[in-house]
Formats: sequence, structure tokens, C-alpha cells
Amino acid sequence: MNATTASAAPAAEGKADAGAWLAVAAGTIGSFMATLDISIVNAALPTIQGEVGASGTEGTWISTAFLVSEIVMIPLTGWFVRTLGLRTFLLICATLFTAFSVMCGLADSLPMMIAGRVGQGFAGGALIPTALTIVGTRLPPKQQPLGTALFGMTVILGPVIGPLLGGWLTENVSWHYAFFINVPICAGLVALLLLGLPHEKSNWVGLLRADWLGIVGMTAGLSALTVVLEDGQRERWFESSMIVVLSIVSLLGFALLALSQFISKEPVIRLNILFQRSFGAVFVMVMAVGMILFGVMYMIPQFLAIIAGYNTEQAGYVLLLAGLPTILLMPLMPKMLETVDVRIMVFGGMLCFAAACFVNLGLTPDSIGPHFIIGQLLQGCGLALAMMALNQAAITSVPREYTSDASGLFNAARNLGGSIGLAIISTFQERRTTLHVDAIGSSVTANSTVAQDALHAYGQQLGDATQALAVLAQTVQMQAMVMAYNDLFWIFGLIVVATLPLVFLLKPLPKGVPLAMH
Repeated sequence: MNATTASAAPAAEGKADAGAWLAVAAGTIGSFMATLDISIVNAALPTIQGEVGASGTEGTWISTAFLVSEIVMIPLTGWFVRTLGLRTFLLICATLFTAFSVMCGLADSLPMMIAGRVGQGFAGGALIPTALTIVGTRLPPKQQPLGTALFGMTVILGPVIGPLLGGWLTENVSWHYAFFINVPICAGLVALLLLGLPHEKSNWVGLLRADWLGIVGMTAGLSALTVVLEDGQRERWFESSMIVVLSIVSLLGFALLALSQFISKEPVIRLNILFQRSFGAVFVMVMAVGMILFGVMYMIPQFLAIIAGYNTEQAGYVLLLAGLPTILLMPLMPKMLETVDVRIMVFGGMLCFAAACFVNLGLTPDSIGPHFIIGQLLQGCGLALAMMALNQAAITSVPREYTSDASGLFNAARNLGGSIGLAIISTFQERRTTLHVDAIGSSVTANSTVAQDALHAYGQQLGDATQALAVLAQTVQMQAMVMAYNDLFWIFGLIVVATLPLVFLLKPLPKGVPLAMH
């Protein structure tokens, strides 16, 4: 009996027992920690770079290392669950996540920090999809909407709370505690796992008979692709031999993964579910959500820091606004998932995402935190409606035995979308800024009235013509950057709008009938 079958037994009952809810609590806490650690370090990154002696470019690997290893581990989770058993696998991951968190907190060099973040990413990556697996296998159909809503809340709140918590700890305690905070939480997680999940016999021999062709292919493909997306712009894309080599490695890796689908008796992950109409649509839309979630979470703090002069803690409070609709909608979500057509919820959620991007157009150099309030509240509504509904749609669109594969691909899509979103930002931000600088510069010439008036005003204030010219150039640069941010919000809004027709490919779920994760 594999892990999925064994764990599915309680789901056949009419009502989950205390042990099942303890298991759901464990899965919820685990996924929250993993999503929190994606963003909690971002606020402390400048301080950490100084402590470990890393340059700005080198320091980005502190974030990239976690993302690369996590995105590789997420799709592998289903295979590990089937081989080791759910409880054994999660206990191993929770223990390793704790150990690597301590390693990061004690790091005094960049290699040590990166090694710790890689380990964190691998262990944390397993904690995200298994939360959905627990919901789908430990809860009966009538109670699964509540479990799905709890999971959706962690996915939403983790990245939102991360920058605020990281900024507060860095400003008031120490950046080390951005990692040490995981230790007591993991201790509680281990206790819940021991109490809530039954022991299952591990199939250690299955490790030897594993789909190693698919494992190697997926590891190489995803990790190389993530690095290409993360560092492409910094390395000038295909002008860099490193980017060219990694792109080839990524293509070869995915080719091996595709080949394994035909020659392996039990592929590490069943890619054929991507060709199922409903799940394929979910996959694409979740990628779009990932672009918005990670992209906006990156752009707003960056804008507030560079343009408005906010510190990380102040920017964190602005991001936190996206969590308010989630908290308010949380009590309603189980009933909504039961009674409202999933297509309506997803469509409404995606419209909220698009609106959140479009209301942020019209940024000026004078824009500050309050400018983003409406957009953040709309994004929170979008996350609550779309993500939770897409969670349900993902699991209900595949057979029960494919639950782990669906969970893995669902979460991989979100992270991969995030990487693509950040790549879009890094590429277009620089290019659009340069374009706008040239456009403004061509109109603000030495003979223009605007330029002469500005130079005269700056000259009177500063008493120096050279300084006045430098201030004018800085003003032009800042205006161009603001215009580039407007362009990016427009691009992300259009991406979301382009995915709206996919809603009609989702399978409708009957109203008034308990939703089953079969």
C-alpha cells in the first residue's frame, strides 16, 4: 500500500477525526513556513550581503539558490511520498529544514549561506505540495473545501508577511532571526506530524528502481531554466556563454524528462495530466498568478525604496494590505467553494488581478504608499478567489492517484511564473527606462524653455550651475524610472487579461454538492 492509498482511508469517512485535522494543521504550517522563507530574506538581503562579504550581484544568489532548489523539489514530492510514505518523508524534510535554517542563521560566508539556502529550498519545497496532498487524502469530501481554504491562506499570506517580518526583525532584532524563527515552528510541526499522520511502510528499494532519467532531466531542466530567468538580464541574455550553456542544459533536461514518460513504468511525475483540458488551463493561469504575486511583491517595495524613500519595514506594511481581504474572505471560502461555480470564482479573481495592475498606472515621482492601497486590496481579493478556486480545480480535474502529481505541478507553476515575472521586470525595466530617458532627453534640450526654467530654478537653489545640471539629469532619470514602472504594471495586467479565456476550459463543479478531491 502506497502513501496515498494509506492516507486516503480517513477521507472515505463522513467526518474527519482529530488526527486528520492535526495532519492538516501540520501541512498548513509547513507550507506557510516554506512560502514565508521565499520572501523573508529579501528585506534583510542588503544587511546579509554586508555580513557575509558578498557584492550586490553575488548576494542575489541568496534568494536564487532557495528558489532554484525549491522549484526542483516541488514536482519530485509526489514520488518521494509514494516511495518513503507521507509521514516519514515530511519528518525528514522538517528536520532538514530546521538544520539548514540554523546553518543560514550562523553563516559567516557566502558559500555557507548559499549551501544553507539550497538545503532550505529542497526541504521547504516538499512542504508546499504535501499540504494539498494531506487535504485531499485525509479529509472527507464535505470538509475538503475548508482544508483547501486553509492552504490557500498560507500561500497568500506567506509571501505577503515575509518582507514585513524580515524587515522588522532586521531593523529591531537581527537578520539572523529571520532564519532562527523557523526552529520553534519546526518543533511544533514535527509534533503535529507524529500525532496526525499514521506510520506507513517505506519502500526504500523503490529508490533504486526510480525513474532516474526523469529525475535527472527535471532537475537539470528546471534548475537551469530558473537560473536563466533569474540572471538572464544581468548577464545580457544570450550574449553570455553561461546563459547559452544553461539554456542548452535546460532543453536537454526537459527532453530527458519527456523521454522518461514513454520508457519508465512509473514516471517521477506524470506530465500527461498537463494535456487534460481543465488541469492544463489551471497550470497556465497559476503561472500568470505567480507572475503577479512575485512581480508586484518585488516592484512595489522597489518603487517605494527608490522613489519614495521608504525603508523595508514601511514597504512591508503596504504589501501587508493584500492579506486583509484574505482574512475577511476566509470564513466565506468553504461555502463559496461548495456553492459558487469554480469558473465564476476564477474569472472574478483574475479580473481583480488585472484591475490591481491597471489601478497602479499613473504613477508619478510624488507617489507614496497610499497610492497602492486600492491595488493591494484588489490583489488580495484576486488571490483569495482565484488561488483557492484554482487549488480546487487542480485537484478535482485529475484522478485521486494523480493528486500528488497535480499538487507538485500546481506549485511548480506558481514558482516558475514568479521566475518569469522577475525576468520580465529585470528585462523591461532597464530597457523601458533607457527608452524614456532618451525620449525625455530629446525634448528637454538646452534650447527648450522647460530645461532653461528648470536649470534656472535649480541654480538659484543650489548656487552652482554644474550641480543644477546634475539635479536635472537625476530628475529626468527618476521620471523615466516611474514611467517604466507604469509600463510594467500595464504588461502584467495584459498578461492576466490574456489568460481569462482559459476559464472556459475548466470543468464546472456542481452547485450544492460537496467538492471531492478524488
